[in-house]
Amino acid sequence: MKDIIKNIIYRLGRGIINLYAILMLHIDIRWMDKLPDGPVIIAANHPSATDPFLIHLVSRKPVSVCITHTAFTVPILGAYMRFVHQISVIPGYGEKTLARAVQMMSMGRTVAIFPEGLISPIEGGFHQPHSGVARLALSTGVPVVPVGIALNKDLSTRITSAISGSETTAWWYLHGPYVVTVGEPLKFEGTIEDHQKVQSVSRQIMDSIQALVSESEKRRLQKKRGLTAG
Repeated sequence: MKDIIKNIIYRLGRGIINLYAILMLHIDIRWMDKLPDGPVIIAANHPSATDPFLIHLVSRKPVSVCITHTAFTVPILGAYMRFVHQISVIPGYGEKTLARAVQMMSMGRTVAIFPEGLISPIEGGFHQPHSGVARLALSTGVPVVPVGIALNKDLSTRITSAISGSETTAWWYLHGPYVVTVGEPLKFEGTIEDHQKVQSVSRQIMDSIQALVSESEKRRLQKKRGLTAG
């Protein structure tokens, strides 16, 4: 009964996110392939603090997103995220985060991770990927689905808040075009003890994400030219 309630509350939250995305972001998601059955690892770039909420729209199945631990200290929001199995990421406790992700996938849930670890540089480009996604993929054999997100960085809003108990600043994307391309699943074989393999897989995943970002950016610009012409 408790799982049913959790699923209902998760679906309600996802519905609210979807409505906001349609009305305020004119969200455009394109899937290049059908998502595999069973759990998958969604790996996406991270252009804004809004991404951990919108990434739920990539999959029809429940998604456990790896989110900075400070978000869990926000009253009500933190309680909601814990209740619907979101994953707290605490600096220095990477193994605990990965263990929690494995637990979620064993329950049949999809896990979403932002390999950059931080919001992408506002001036453009990407941070170097962390190894968590590669290690998770290699240790479980679960396929990785790369995702590329494009938005108009000029519309990003820098917000500083102390609601979590300490002052934090982040770039939020509250309105404007938000274009997402979901790539084909990637399968990897190897062991996490092979550090070169882990680095290679991390790079392959990030390269795939960057290629999908380019595809999303192309669609975003096409839409912009179309609106300008109209």
